[in-house]
Amino acid sequence: MLPPLLYMCAAITLTGAAPVSITESTTLSISSCPITFFEKVYTEVYVNVSSTRYYICFDGFFDSSLKRDCIELGRGIPMDFQVLVEQYKAATLAVQSSDTDDMVDISGCRYAGWSITGPKNILKSHVGKRRCVGKYMCTVTGPTVVDVLGSVSSVEDRCSYALIRNNRLKIEIQGSFRERRRTDVSFLDSLTVTFPRIELHLEQGGRVLKDGVLLDLNSTVQNFEMIDLFKDHTGVHASAKIQGVTVMSLFFDGDTAQIYAEDLVQYGLQYFSGLCVNSSSFSDSKHRQQSSSSCDTPYTEPADSTINCTAVTDRCNLLMDAPFSSCHEEIDPAPYITACSDTLCKYPEVDGLRCQFLGAYAKACSMNNSTLEGWWSEAECPPPTDSCQDQLCSDGAFCGELDGDAVCLCRGTKSSKYRESGTLGDPAVCSEGSATVTFLGCLLREKGIDYSVLHLNDESCKGERDEGNDTVTFSFNSTNPCGVVVTANDSHVTYENTIMSPNASSGVITRQDQISIDFSCTQVQPEMKTVGFRVKDSSVVQHIRSGTLNYTLTMKAFTDAGRTTLVDPNTDVLLNQKVWVELETDGLDGNLVALVIDSCWATSQSSPTSTPSYDLILNGCENPDDRTVDVEKNGEGTLSYFAFKMFDFSGKSGEVYLHCELQLCAKKDNSCIPVTE
Repeated sequence: MLPPLLYMCAAITLTGAAPVSITESTTLSISSCPITFFEKVYTEVYVNVSSTRYYICFDGFFDSSLKRDCIELGRGIPMDFQVLVEQYKAATLAVQSSDTDDMVDISGCRYAGWSITGPKNILKSHVGKRRCVGKYMCTVTGPTVVDVLGSVSSVEDRCSYALIRNNRLKIEIQGSFRERRRTDVSFLDSLTVTFPRIELHLEQGGRVLKDGVLLDLNSTVQNFEMIDLFKDHTGVHASAKIQGVTVMSLFFDGDTAQIYAEDLVQYGLQYFSGLCVNSSSFSDSKHRQQSSSSCDTPYTEPADSTINCTAVTDRCNLLMDAPFSSCHEEIDPAPYITACSDTLCKYPEVDGLRCQFLGAYAKACSMNNSTLEGWWSEAECPPPTDSCQDQLCSDGAFCGELDGDAVCLCRGTKSSKYRESGTLGDPAVCSEGSATVTFLGCLLREKGIDYSVLHLNDESCKGERDEGNDTVTFSFNSTNPCGVVVTANDSHVTYENTIMSPNASSGVITRQDQISIDFSCTQVQPEMKTVGFRVKDSSVVQHIRSGTLNYTLTMKAFTDAGRTTLVDPNTDVLLNQKVWVELETDGLDGNLVALVIDSCWATSQSSPTSTPSYDLILNGCENPDDRTVDVEKNGEGTLSYFAFKMFDFSGKSGEVYLHCELQLCAKKDNSCIPVTE
């Protein structure tokens, strides 16, 4: 009796003909209606007949010594079916009567030759795609993730995500994203690979840290626990082994990460998760603890008017043409084209992005044993290489391209406020006797400025580079004034210096811009009209604050020439007793400025404008009508003092208030010392 399936096959082949009874080994063509048997498509059926069994095979006649794909069944009812995949039993079916509706599904998956059935071994994407996973390829490039089912999504923040993880096996590959030139587009920045007993951190520049310690990698494979590592001119390569069998390969060049795996079915596909399994699972895959609290803060920027979306899309579509077309059966180019156009329609073709997505597709093909030799020449790209390898950038910078060279450029969030204001760094920081200005090294590089040749007015005063923060600092102080120019007017004293490049060469041409950046600090002139000094009181202190520099002015009275015995409320000062008055500043550089007593006068009331009043000092010198006044030091530095003999206002209470007007003078050749005319 011909089995039911064989009747079907015969009917396909002999359309319109009556069923044919087969009593010997026979080959039937089913090319007009191929059968898919555990992922393989067949167009022929091979039938073996024995006294007790039928063997319906798809890849040759049944032979117990060979691995065939077959259906084995008995003769007569009841009938038992055995589904054999490469000679291994994949399923069985017992038919008890000719009216039964029993069936067995032969559309399952294969794993290393073994048959695999059941939905847990078939991945299903968020858009309904289904796929038997034997070869598992995931690509993360720029902001985009192409998962194993070919679905593509973009990361829109600066957080860390699980790309692939299996909590049962305690393995995970985590990707961290950060912005580059624009604040509103994120890029893959680093990877963290976690396996039992080991954690690796793959950073920009080909740097790999094991448990926080930098590894010295080269082209020789080195083993670390379950992971083999090496580094070549294209990037870092890693392969992970479980029980001696390689289950996962990883490639990272600082821009693109590609994860390739085989034979994961035996570890339970239902236990794998992350963006590589489902590229839209952002919420479930986000690493809250590994991400900064502000990583998902949204940023917006105006669209880049220089981008021609039609032109970049046409370039992305090169993946449809040769030589890329030779890999289409292995790797679908569609998600890579989508990733390419989605990114380049909002981010300029800089820093290698023009070729990055084409290269990512070619690398995916290579890891899947489909090498696209010479694709770069066809696409007008440089040969694959990690141009940023061993280029270490600070946290606020990334490795990009400038005039064809790999350099550290500013990240958008760090530099945006400086770009908006058209500056290279923060305003000058002014403090006692010194001034400092700091520039971002990455902004200097973007302007083509070589910090190492810059200097202050004094050519020996160069900028100091902070490698860790990527900053360049110029400063001067009283010990090393670096050619500072000090000027004064009625309201302010200004300290000014200039950051400049060397004089232009004596040649006919130069390719370097002349740099001249002025920076300054100011101090307000003291106003003592509002400060009264009562002779019988203790000293008076006035704090003077300016927009950039603060200092303190103190006024004291003493009863001895050495100015050691301070007048206090309990001191009896007698008429005609000599008193010394000292004025001193704290917070000024005496090498650069001097405190000059311009005038001092006394009143019987606290108001400096009250009457009667009596002048002690006029225009920095003693009142010529009072020979008891002696200006002993004035305009030499930050300390000035004078003496006079105590007096009283006739008919008043006996309280005398002293007021002084002072000014700060820029010192130059003792020009601040008043001269008696």
